[in-house]
Amino acid sequence: MPQIPGISPNSQRSPGVGGPWLIIVGLLAVLVAVFGGGRFFSKPRHPDPPPAPVAQSDIPAPVADITPAVPVVSEQDPVIASISELKPWASKEFTFRNRMTNEYVGALIVRLPVGSPAQAYGYWSFSMKAAFGTCQLEYIEDLQKIKTDYGYPQAKHPMVGNPCSRTLFDPLKYATLPGNVVTRGAIVQGSDLRPPLGIEIELRGKDILAIRME
Repeated sequence: MPQIPGISPNSQRSPGVGGPWLIIVGLLAVLVAVFGGGRFFSKPRHPDPPPAPVAQSDIPAPVADITPAVPVVSEQDPVIASISELKPWASKEFTFRNRMTNEYVGALIVRLPVGSPAQAYGYWSFSMKAAFGTCQLEYIEDLQKIKTDYGYPQAKHPMVGNPCSRTLFDPLKYATLPGNVVTRGAIVQGSDLRPPLGIEIELRGKDILAIRME
């Protein structure tokens, strides 16, 4: 090639011999990156390890209610309670089968503060269903409740009440029914027509038995 004045032959730049190789190397690098990335993302993932077992609590399981049910009095087993169970003004619920109507009714026996515990006179047993209607009676030992809920400030001892009519029956008083029949639980307040239906009781040894209902 002709020389250019003032320029040395060594100062001329040689053509870029490595240009095509650099392009090829770059393409190969891209292919390797794409292939390697595809294998990485296509690799199956291992499932997550199962959670660690929860530690068992030391709190004991709830205890089942073993309170005995209200006893059902029948002709074969008429025992309500024993004499030692009931102290003055203490009470006990039971279910009584009325042989006249074949109906099972809720009932109550109350140990009165009068009379001997070895005599039937010392107890009052009656049906908890009002003599007329469907209301359920309640035995009220809380004198304050008698005064506030029933509006009877003269209360000096527990009474039986009808929450539907606000009638109060006094366990220590008697009422005379038509036919000259005397029954315990005279009405001291309210509009009910008669005292609760009485249940006759009998004592045999240390047991208290329910015999019949009015």
